[in-house]
Formats: sequence, structure tokens, C-alpha cells
Amino acid sequence: MTLSLDLTTDATRDALRARAAAPVKGELIGLTREELAEALVTSGVVPERQAKMRVQQLWHWLYVRGVSDFADMFNISKDLRAELAKHFTIARPEIVEEQISSDGTRKWLFRFPPRGAGRPVEIETVYIPEEGRGTLCISSQVGCTLTCSFCHTGTQKLVRNLTAEEILAQLMTARDRLGDFPDRDTPAGAIVPAEGRKVSNIVMMGMGEPLYNFEAVKKALLIASDGDGLALSKRRITLSTSGVVPEIFRTGEEIGVMLAISLHATNDDLRDLLVPINKKYPLKDLVDACRNYPGLSNARRITFEYVMLKDVNDSLEDAKALVKLLKGVPAKINLIPFNPWPGTNYQCSDWETIEKFADYINNAGYASPIRTPRGRDILAACGQLKSESERMKKSERLALEAMMIAGHGEA
Repeated sequence: MTLSLDLTTDATRDALRARAAAPVKGELIGLTREELAEALVTSGVVPERQAKMRVQQLWHWLYVRGVSDFADMFNISKDLRAELAKHFTIARPEIVEEQISSDGTRKWLFRFPPRGAGRPVEIETVYIPEEGRGTLCISSQVGCTLTCSFCHTGTQKLVRNLTAEEILAQLMTARDRLGDFPDRDTPAGAIVPAEGRKVSNIVMMGMGEPLYNFEAVKKALLIASDGDGLALSKRRITLSTSGVVPEIFRTGEEIGVMLAISLHATNDDLRDLLVPINKKYPLKDLVDACRNYPGLSNARRITFEYVMLKDVNDSLEDAKALVKLLKGVPAKINLIPFNPWPGTNYQCSDWETIEKFADYINNAGYASPIRTPRGRDILAACGQLKSESERMKKSERLALEAMMIAGHGEA
């Protein structure tokens, strides 16, 4: 049945205005301790003299215990829990779809509620279980602006940045689904590390360019690495950038996580084609920024990611040029077999070619692992992530709001 509302009537317009004016619950996940205290006091839920204690309680419940409902915070009074629920939300995003690859890789399609005049948006997050560790690949934007020619995500235009809350929600929901919070059970049949944390590592390598959303990414990663909460080691957090040179030093100075560079070419002409941001920040500037990365050492190497494209960047001459380009930079070079996606014109290099390339890099003194493709059958591998979220046209927004007024949808 098609829903039709007359948007020209006063009653309908009043209803839409009332809907827009309705109070929106504040989000507590993603706030710093200082911001959390301010939110509690400003809302009138907590007296200023109690703010520090309440922040400690909430921080523990949110990031150690992983609760997503105020009702489960048992050392907080029932009345206060009710007030918190009235003013704030700690709910997880909607899981639209969960896919499990034949190799145990999991991919979630998350839907986040609308912000401002937009509509709900969707992003993908991938979990890769391995022997001794489990890595979560997190998105930082809905879509991407970089249009790297070999990347499926780059074919989806940028809709908006994710908030710190939305970035953290990916980690927390994944831990929910994997039984990685205290008193939670691992799902039957799930492939996870034999011992220790189910999510032991996170990589900012999902949808989007993290350094084009620096402040939200910074806040989320500092909370993820907070020793009194989620407590992930900064050495187990890797941020991957396509080369936003001005923000690279800040990443090391202000966040302090491991750095990965999406490189893929050894000369500007080819990199301009593969990674167009190179036209703005060419290779010389990028490598200089890497040499000056705070904390760089043999123990804290930069990872350079290099996707292997048949007859494009996989010759022995390319390998020699790569070694020359990175001379003197403490580095690891990840060779990534190209992961095909619908409509691409690129092909993956032959395995023999990849091995010869890796042998040359290794003999030159650089660790050069070949990344085993994971989750290809569910389009969860590197460069394959994409959602269908787009900007909302005004007509679509009005129609959606009309449906919500009629009780057929929720913001």
C-alpha cells in the first residue's frame, strides 16, 4: 500500500515541525570524560559534585562491561537509570546484514540513524580471525572522496564523516557479536582466536580516508586505547592513509598509533592514476612525512601497502624502485593481491610474479609478507567495501518525514 500525505495542509506541516523540534537524546558513547561530565551536569541528571564519580561508573559500564542499556548498570540507582535513559542513548547501531565467509571472516552492514537533514546511512565493518589474533577493519566515512581507481569503495561518493560514537560503535558491536565483553559467550561455531581477546587488533582501513575525518578518528582511537576502558594497545591499532601529508605528523603526535600508507606505486605518474590524492601530495612529500613520523623506529615501523596489479606495478623494476624510494625508512611492505570487484578493469598479478616481487623486497632487508586474501566470497577483502548510502534529496527527505509522522518509520 502506498502512503500519501498532503504536505500542503497546515496540520501536516505542523506535525512535521513538531517532529523536527522533538528533543533528540544525547549520545554518551564517543564522549571524552570531560565531555561526559559536562553532558551529565548540563542536562540536570547529575549534580556537579557527583559528576566525577558518575563518569567513572558510566565509563566502566560502557567500555569495560560493554552494556548497551542503562537498565543493566546495577550499581546505579533505578531512578538515576531512568533519568539517564530519558536524556541519553547508548544503543548500538542496527545490524542490517551479517555475512560469514567460508574462511571465517565476518562482514557487518551497519545502519546509523539520520543526522540533521539526512537519512539513515550504512557502512561496512569486517572482522578477520587469525591464529593468535582477531583484527577488526573499521570505517571512518560513509563513502570516500579519493576515487582510487582500483578500489571498490572509491566508486561510492562521500555522504558524510562518521562521528566518534559511530566509529567506536563498530568496535563495540563487533565485540557484542563475538562474545568479547565479560560474561558474554562466543557464538556457536564462530571462528575466533583460541585464547585472549576476540578483537585484539583494529585497523582504520575500512570505508573512507581516516585523516579527512581527523578529530572524530582521534577521539575514537584515544577512547579505544584508554587503559581503563576498551584498553587496546596503541601498537595494536593501525591507521591507514592514502597520503594526507599535513595530518600524518599529527597522527603520531596526537594519537600515537601505528601508521600504514596506501602506496601502490613508486613514481608520481602511476600513483597519480592509481591514488589521485598524489597530485596534491606527491611521493617526495609523502615519504618525507613518513621519515618524520613521531616515534618511528625499527620497533615501530611504518607499513606500506602495495596492491599487486597485473602488468601495472608488479615488475622487477617496480620492486627495485620501491626499495630505492623507501631507503632509510623503518618499514614493512605488505603486498596485497588485488581483490576483484564488479566492473573493475584491473587483474591480480600472477602468484609467481608476486612471489618474485616479495623475494626481491625481502632480500633488500624489508619484511614483505603477502597478505592472504580473506573474505573475497562476501566482498569483504581489501578494497571491496561499499554501501548504498547516498545524499538525501529534499523530496526524499520530506517523504521519509511524512512516513515517520504516520508511524511507519523511526528516526
